[in-house]
Amino acid sequence: MSEASEFRADTRAWLEENCPAGARGPGQVPWGSRKVQLEADAALWLERMAERGWTVPTWPKMYGGAELDRQLYPILIEELKRIRARTPLTGRGVNYIGPTILELGTDEQKARWLPPIARGDGGWAMGYSEPGAGSDLASLSTRAELDGDNYVINGRKTWTSDAMDCDYIFVLVRTDFDKPKHEGISLILVDMDQPGVQVHPIRLISGASPFNETLFEDAVAPATDIIGGVNNGWTVGKRLLQFERSTHAGINTSGSQGGRTAESRLPEQVKPYVEIQQTAAGQNIIADPDLRERLTRHEMDYTAQRLTQARVIEETQARAPGFASSAVKLSNALITQAADELLIEAMGTRGVGWQGDAFQDREIEATREWLRQKSLTIAGGTKEVQMNIIAKRVLGLPD
Repeated sequence: MSEASEFRADTRAWLEENCPAGARGPGQVPWGSRKVQLEADAALWLERMAERGWTVPTWPKMYGGAELDRQLYPILIEELKRIRARTPLTGRGVNYIGPTILELGTDEQKARWLPPIARGDGGWAMGYSEPGAGSDLASLSTRAELDGDNYVINGRKTWTSDAMDCDYIFVLVRTDFDKPKHEGISLILVDMDQPGVQVHPIRLISGASPFNETLFEDAVAPATDIIGGVNNGWTVGKRLLQFERSTHAGINTSGSQGGRTAESRLPEQVKPYVEIQQTAAGQNIIADPDLRERLTRHEMDYTAQRLTQARVIEETQARAPGFASSAVKLSNALITQAADELLIEAMGTRGVGWQGDAFQDREIEATREWLRQKSLTIAGGTKEVQMNIIAKRVLGLPD
């Protein structure tokens, strides 16, 4: 029996025995926050997978991983999908800052931060954008000033997703105001459980409030928690963004299980709200030819995007995520938004329900999802930023 076949057999047997029924199918996925109560099966699944190193399968064993090579990692993903097992751990810890520390951190930083991240011990927020520094991130003004062995941080960040439930935050700060703006930035890790860090939710049109404004007023962080060196934060921060965009695109193989996709459910979601007719061949089809054509085109685009995603996953198994992640991230966002628009249009007046007994739960959720996913072309880098990256770094077009 080959190594791959033996690994598949052992993995299949272990998963069947150890994956709780309550961790299969849709449901809660831990992301490390100590402030979010875990369901019993989700907590058990996380504990068992962390013990085996499968929350971050490709990481070194000394940092909580399993050191799976590029041949065995896809087998683990296939076996998880086969039993509909949920990812045991996700979030900015295993997907963003963890891979960045693994690649650019010191040995001491890796030993200190990576094992807890692999266990899901602490949820992470991302402190990049500021009220006056969004797409022009290098104009950030949050400052960190050295005071003995610590940095004292003052400023504010906005759109810090899930910050109200996070334990730590990685922050881009200005550590040198005399250098050119791209050269005086550092990336530092900050414990949010201190008086100097305050979080204020930002309400969205969807009614949800995952975004926040985070204020730093004399917050303190050890100087040893600057990642990649002082004043090298622009390079480190851009590398982290590649891991972020790869995660949004479903192709990050450097963190938790990436690349897991589902079949399009749009045709089945639309059918209850449209007229169905029977063809001469006895087939049931959507009567509106325009909607039928648009659905067909969407399914073709969806399939093409998933094939591109699969190709990029294969490429990233040979190296770390690159600029192609922007293309997959953007296309995934646009296709998802297009599906939302099609569904809401097909639902007619049933697609504008916000609350009340006149609407089914699935109809209310569809409306809120349609609004919520407007943020897909902003979160993780705006559509315009991604298009610039694709033009310059993927297609090689001149500035």
